[in-house]
Amino acid sequence: MMSIAARTGALSPYLRATQHTTKSLLSPGTKELCLKTASCVSFPAPGGIRHAHTDIKIPDFSDYRRPEVVDPNKSSQDSSEGRRVFSYLVTGATTVVGIYAAKTVVSQFVSSMSASADVLALSKIEIKLSDIPEGKNMTFKWRGKPLFVRHRTEKEISAEQSVNMGELRDPEHDKDRVINPKWVIVLGVCTHLGCVPIANAGDYGGYYCPCHGSHYDASGRIRKGPAPLNLEVPFYEFPDEDSVVVG
Repeated sequence: MMSIAARTGALSPYLRATQHTTKSLLSPGTKELCLKTASCVSFPAPGGIRHAHTDIKIPDFSDYRRPEVVDPNKSSQDSSEGRRVFSYLVTGATTVVGIYAAKTVVSQFVSSMSASADVLALSKIEIKLSDIPEGKNMTFKWRGKPLFVRHRTEKEISAEQSVNMGELRDPEHDKDRVINPKWVIVLGVCTHLGCVPIANAGDYGGYYCPCHGSHYDASGRIRKGPAPLNLEVPFYEFPDEDSVVVG
């Protein structure tokens, strides 16, 4: 025990030397620091010492807050309703803008894949009708396919319009296949195997496919043979009485 006390007494100069160093560790009001020794070392209270963590200023966001939420004594229900409405408006506007932007992107993408102006120009053909005599048929090339344009007589018109629909394999009235009864415009492609029929031939005076024996009338309707459907009628219009535009 005596040796321990002697060793402790030898440490007293070091304890006094660390007095100033340990002041910063003491909180205000601490009077004494007891070490794990046989004696306690007393230090004067660090009065007037200001610690860094007590000098932090809280930012003031009053300038950025809405007036209705500044007063803590005022109910925030009205303010929350207003914020909710504003959120709905912003969400709705963002959705509309997003949909419009997506529509624009898709439209531009699809239009970039469509045919150019020169290709579209080749997809139409203008035919001068005065070059086709009555009762005759002329063949034109349109989109790589034969196009039949027939100038019918009054006798052919009345005969085709009086056909019994029950006799037709592909029932279709003559009025549904023509815009002007004088002119029949059909694709010259047999609906059986894609052969090219002969005009002004066959049992019905219309078109005849010699490959497999399909007979069409003057309206382009199948009347006899293996073909299942009538000749196709393309889209066309009459810009004036003397011409027709197909396509």
